[in-house]
Amino acid sequence: MHILYSFRRCPYAMRARMALKIAKIEYEHREILLRDKPAEMLAASPKATVPVLVLSGDEVIDESFDIMLWALAQSDPQHWLKPGLENMHPLIEMITGDFKHHLDHYKYASRYHADETRGSVDHDHRERACEVLKKLETTLSKQPFLMGTQPSLADYAIFPFIRQFSNVEREWWDTPQFPFIHKWLEHFLASDIFTGIMQKHPVWKPEL
Repeated sequence: MHILYSFRRCPYAMRARMALKIAKIEYEHREILLRDKPAEMLAASPKATVPVLVLSGDEVIDESFDIMLWALAQSDPQHWLKPGLENMHPLIEMITGDFKHHLDHYKYASRYHADETRGSVDHDHRERACEVLKKLETTLSKQPFLMGTQPSLADYAIFPFIRQFSNVEREWWDTPQFPFIHKWLEHFLASDIFTGIMQKHPVWKPEL
């Protein structure tokens, strides 16, 4: 049995769980606490971030996008890979790179600025993240999904980060900002695949 170390609210772990679910890959789910990571997970992946997938043959995959690609290589029933990685990768990198950088500084301002109090946000980084989102908004104003008329790996690899951004200041986001992104995001939030992977699991404890 494969083993997945995960944390329910982590957008990276969400990506992995969605790909494993759509590919119908069975695994043992080990829910962790980020402040109390189990020794078994750290032994498998010293980088100490979720998700970590330990395959039945003891191979370890500890990057969420790599887990997605591995799962889809086993089975891709909804054709997430159909648009081609070469077409999807630049868009995914834009969100996991530039956008995620600004998202983190926006949401966790006190981590990056000594004069910020816990729970405060950085509106400069919010605006810079919005500059990235304008590109998605333009795309989604012309088609329902990022690569055309059907959801693809690009949508599923990106939307957990947009979800995270939307929840920082919910009242501001619901003004609404970016109406086409709103509609796109709500589609995925209501989808069976997302609701299915967001079920709660007890924190995993090793057997004594």
